[in-house]
Amino acid sequence: MHSRELGLVLAQQLLGVEDLHYGLWDGDLELKLGNLAIAQQRYNDMLIAQLPTPERGVRVLDIGCGTGHLLRQLLDRGYRADGVIPAKDLGEAVRRRLAGYAGPAPRIFECRFEDFPDGQCRGHYDVTLFSESFQYISPSISLPILQSILKPGGLLLISDFFKSDAPVDGAPGDRSFGGGHPLQEFYTSIKQTPFVLLRDEDITRRVSPNMELVNDLLMNRLKPATLTIGRYLEGRHPLLARLALRLLRRKLDKANHKYFSGHRSKEVFERCKTYRLMLYRLP
Repeated sequence: MHSRELGLVLAQQLLGVEDLHYGLWDGDLELKLGNLAIAQQRYNDMLIAQLPTPERGVRVLDIGCGTGHLLRQLLDRGYRADGVIPAKDLGEAVRRRLAGYAGPAPRIFECRFEDFPDGQCRGHYDVTLFSESFQYISPSISLPILQSILKPGGLLLISDFFKSDAPVDGAPGDRSFGGGHPLQEFYTSIKQTPFVLLRDEDITRRVSPNMELVNDLLMNRLKPATLTIGRYLEGRHPLLARLALRLLRRKLDKANHKYFSGHRSKEVFERCKTYRLMLYRLP
């Protein structure tokens, strides 16, 4: 299981949420862990609001569909929706969530999008949707597949963060947020395709407050817990603890810098990333 799939499973188990994305934190919603599910549902509603009405059986492909939370909402609202998920464990979770759905059975593609069977689905979809999953696939690979599987007039919806074009000063924390394609490189790539831009909105400040929740969770809950477990293992199994530390030193140092340095803040995220809601149409 990839770390992002592990993160989703842990989020479900520890926080009781169904999505891994950041959520929308507008001014009327208090920033607290108890409101995370509300913020994430607002994010889902924002995505669905970009889609055409489902009266004519609009076909949607949710690429990187997690545990199927958004996918099930699309189906319940009348869309003909399929999902792509690279992890078998999550594929099973999606099928459990869809159990009992009375409409036409959706297809769940258990594969990386790089391996998507586009030859079988040529011109099949009205909408292709990425919710914080576009960052994991090279545009040079994803854009040709998307052109193949979308119908003429079909929509490409991307909601994800990109590397900011603003210069960073090399201060601690600038490397705390991995992932994301450089924004200008993406613009260059998509300009070489037939896609026509309909919307490009910067929603960074609507999602960045989530970093305060994450940083609080990491620094004030998970870090003390991991230190306590470490001290326990050192006391009860010192040889095993030292061996594990020696074997995993590089990975542990990397994880400590990324997650437990205290630099995964709202301000650092806004400096390093730009979160975009993008909608394109294929002529």
